[in-house]
Amino acid sequence: MLRDGLVRLLEAHAIEVVAAVGDGPSIAEALASHRPDVAILDVRLPPTFTNEGLVAAIEARRQAPGLPILVLSQYVEPLYARELLSGGAVGVGYLLKDRVMDPGQFVDAIRRVVAGGTVMDPEVVAQLLATRRRDEALGRLTPREAEVLALMAEGRSNAAIADRLVVTEKAVSKHIANIFLKLGLLPSDEDNRRVIAVLRYLGS
Repeated sequence: MLRDGLVRLLEAHAIEVVAAVGDGPSIAEALASHRPDVAILDVRLPPTFTNEGLVAAIEARRQAPGLPILVLSQYVEPLYARELLSGGAVGVGYLLKDRVMDPGQFVDAIRRVVAGGTVMDPEVVAQLLATRRRDEALGRLTPREAEVLALMAEGRSNAAIADRLVVTEKAVSKHIANIFLKLGLLPSDEDNRRVIAVLRYLGS
């Protein structure tokens, strides 16, 4: 339904649609046959509905360097956005599907991508920046603090961590306090800082 709706929307704005396909292999064939000015792809396509569209986009850029590509996604998926951008940010777009609801802005985004620009959904940018800040915060941990956090992620208590590292529980508590400080986790009655710290570690 989305694909059919996009075709009608684009044609209504005088954009010729040379092919509309529904899976990764068909995308590769269509790109090779038609050599379009831009490809608009869904991140998730059959048969697994995981990252077939992204894989097709990256392969298309490899086969035809500089091919403008606009990727659509139902949700913010920073990993996919970073992977797409890693191949070069010229003529690349990553938007949430909700943006299609504003035809004028959506068509403008397509034209900017075709012109060699980069179009990133504000929500995606926010997620990428948040991920980068988390990564930078984790990068400030000392090797010993990182080791303590890794053991926390394994579900070990302070006593178990102290036994594993052959240090005192007081030393472990000090390391954990430093971890909380560097990750910007202030004392709170509502949040469990230990759990949040572990989630950030696992998310990195």
